[in-house]
Amino acid sequence: MTANGTEGRLGEEFFTPGTSSFARFLAAHRPELLPTRSPLPAGTVAAPDAFPHGTTVLALAHRDGVLIAGDRRATMGNLIAQRDLEKVHPADDHTAVAFAGTVGLALDMVKLYQVELTHFEKIEGIPMTLDGKARRLATMIRENLDQAMQGLAVVPLLAGYDPKAPEGARGRIFSFDVAGGLYEKRAFHAEGSGSPYAGGALKKLYRPGLTRREAALVALQALYDAADDDSATGGPDLNRRIFPLVSVITEDGFERLPESETADLTREMVAQRQSRPDGPGAES
Repeated sequence: MTANGTEGRLGEEFFTPGTSSFARFLAAHRPELLPTRSPLPAGTVAAPDAFPHGTTVLALAHRDGVLIAGDRRATMGNLIAQRDLEKVHPADDHTAVAFAGTVGLALDMVKLYQVELTHFEKIEGIPMTLDGKARRLATMIRENLDQAMQGLAVVPLLAGYDPKAPEGARGRIFSFDVAGGLYEKRAFHAEGSGSPYAGGALKKLYRPGLTRREAALVALQALYDAADDDSATGGPDLNRRIFPLVSVITEDGFERLPESETADLTREMVAQRQSRPDGPGAES
């Protein structure tokens, strides 16, 4: 059955010239499919432990682009709802989005955002600029404000490689607030319940010109510090072979570090922590 109720045929709306925004197309013709449509009656506030929540994600610029990473834990109140959640996703070839907040809503929003960027490129014939991608994601978050006020907030983190930016500054990072406020961050940023601790580690360990390997170790150290002080952030689980997700975006596109590489770097970091539990200090 198609959108207009006929069998085996697309409705006229699919053949009518319109917006390059797939989200606006859904809002006009199938609003019930939008993830920003609240499942709760007006005035209802979600119980804080009723839905799984994702926690700490971060991004940092490095020599060849930008790195984005996240822990794997989702919590529901004082319970661990999932140990191997994927919080980092490619949005297109040169952009990635990570999220903290209500898991089910965030995953739907990420899928819609991926389609949004693909739809724009098919309609306009060119990819959206990185600034345009950031503004489009901000609009989607703003449309979720009613749900955020009901306790179903999503706080994404956007990272991308911008070939139009000056050399050495092509890895760019954008953060958002629940009302759709857009903020470009320099060098690094963290979101989620463990972000104060991850951000402190990033501030201590980050330096310009990091290699991919060095940037990955900095990210892993930051996530370890977050897990050390925030119960909602999951540390590396060596026994279950559950490690943080680490991805890089360079001129060559999006690449998720192989699990074997992440595992080796994580074990190296954990071994260092045995002799220095508080982690490495800042370089002078």
